[in-house]
Amino acid sequence: MHGNQQPQQYGYAPSHPHTVIVQKRGGGCLRAVLIGAAVLAVLVVAGTLLGRGGGTSTGSGGTTTAQATDTSDQADKPVETDKPVEAEKPGIGDTVKDGKFSFKVTKVETGVKRVGGEYVGSDAQGQYVLVHITVKNIGDEAQLFSDSSQKLIDVKNREYDTDSGAAALNLKNSNAFLNTINPGNTVRGILLFDVPTSFKSKAVELHDSPFSDGVEVSLR
Repeated sequence: MHGNQQPQQYGYAPSHPHTVIVQKRGGGCLRAVLIGAAVLAVLVVAGTLLGRGGGTSTGSGGTTTAQATDTSDQADKPVETDKPVEAEKPGIGDTVKDGKFSFKVTKVETGVKRVGGEYVGSDAQGQYVLVHITVKNIGDEAQLFSDSSQKLIDVKNREYDTDSGAAALNLKNSNAFLNTINPGNTVRGILLFDVPTSFKSKAVELHDSPFSDGVEVSLR
């Protein structure tokens, strides 16, 4: 070598073994710590999400099972209705009873304008409704049957009285006016009602006396 001539470089610097080793170890540990922290954070988040999912089932399987259970519970419950089912009321041709009498409505005539003959008769204010009935005494003693105890009912539940005077004068074949019936006997009568032309019948209410509860026969 000459005087101040520098030593020739061969492509590497003087090494410091201890310093290099410390830097490599320190960097590896830091990365390991960071990676470990990241993995731990992911596990914590995943565990939280799984925990929430277990608390409130949102899977289709869980929902389907709950619905099936609810349907089964509802199937076991009796069906409730707001209104009780009413028994069908007796109608024309049916035999009904009230007190000592049994009744049967055999026919109903509507729209009759006049009853009686050409010279002696009665004209309806609106129209006459004629309810043909048979009455039987099913009691143990005589009972008076009166047409004035019977009621005609329209679709608005309004009650109409018989026209007893017109019936007594003009319905010669009727025994419905103040007729005493002995036990076991049957009579035929016609109940005569004077009602408006717009009248729509619902039922006739039949009584063995003015004080009995009566029984309804549907005319519809």
